[in-house]
Amino acid sequence: MAGSQSSLREANRAKIVEAVKQYGGLTQVELTGATGLSPATVSTIVKELVAAGLVEVRGTVRSGRRAQLVTIAHRLGLVAGVVVGQRHLRVAIADASHEVVAEQALPLPAEHKVDTSLDRVALLVVDLLERIGANLDELLGIGLGLPAPVDVDTGLISVRGIMRGWDDVHVAQVLEKRLSRPVFVDNDANLGAMAESALGASRHVQDSVFVGVSHGTGAGVVIGGRVHRGFAGLAGEIGHVQVDPAGRVCVCGNRGCLDTVVGGSAFLAPLRDSHGNLTLRDVVQYANEGDLGCRQVVADAGRVVGQVVAGLTTVLNPQCIVVGGELAQTGDVLLEPLREAVLRRTLVNRVAPVEVVPAELGTRAELTGALLLALQSTDVFDRVDEAGAGIVEEIG
Repeated sequence: MAGSQSSLREANRAKIVEAVKQYGGLTQVELTGATGLSPATVSTIVKELVAAGLVEVRGTVRSGRRAQLVTIAHRLGLVAGVVVGQRHLRVAIADASHEVVAEQALPLPAEHKVDTSLDRVALLVVDLLERIGANLDELLGIGLGLPAPVDVDTGLISVRGIMRGWDDVHVAQVLEKRLSRPVFVDNDANLGAMAESALGASRHVQDSVFVGVSHGTGAGVVIGGRVHRGFAGLAGEIGHVQVDPAGRVCVCGNRGCLDTVVGGSAFLAPLRDSHGNLTLRDVVQYANEGDLGCRQVVADAGRVVGQVVAGLTTVLNPQCIVVGGELAQTGDVLLEPLREAVLRRTLVNRVAPVEVVPAELGTRAELTGALLLALQSTDVFDRVDEAGAGIVEEIG
């Protein structure tokens, strides 16, 4: 009887820890709803975990009322999230409760070199740790997102030419040598999908697609609540789906890929005569301010991306399509033509029509996913589980 009670208590503790791990922080009322446990059981277990230093409780406000927010204890360690984009670099440091404690972004030149970029990553990670009074020993791991298909087992980019100069480079190993900490690499769209599925717009569904539209276009696929990467990481590479058989040659070697139409300089080219040399950020700003030319180019991009996403939707039948990336900051200017193209070109599902929604995490989706990747790939939660199991044994 005592053994069965101990097992039940351990299972209940695991439910609470898993819920806090997934959402970063929940009130005790929210934990009751998320776990199905009684308020009294939740309260008791939370007190035990607090006493053991495994979770922390602090005051917050929910629906205008004061509440106690339960998070994983900060002392369990820190992780870094890094996103190396085609023209930018973002680094963040977070604790085990998903709380970002330091962050910085830097612009990158076109076709930035691997050694220089990874040097910048290493310097930024060390600098951010110093800002918060921490050191490398407290860093459990680093999640790194790249705008290219990645074989997560080797850390190698799967297709040659996508990031020139980065081919045959074991990115994780190189960065591990610089920082002496474990590094985990994935495609940036996969990280966006992971973050939106765990914490954002698609957290209430099991099957979803994250579409990131920026200097390039990519998709992350979630099936059954897990990111589906495909063999060697090629799932979701919609930027290399052909949309114009007579179009320009892509960096991948094929002709007329989606990225040759809506990515990089191709996206900006129609505005050059009328607006001069603009950046992607300029176009987003002007579109939001009502510039008709910029709004037209963004809408055109939304339609073409939507046509490709429609094919992906027909094959995968996701419950939700989440649209993120820098261009998604234009809101319905991009989203409406993209949504219209998807719905017009897919089979009408009368039972559960697919939703096309903006990313709740906005342009932070990929960076948040990089932090989640680091948290899930290191032993931070194993420490919680092991220590928590010890509590159960002691009070059993």
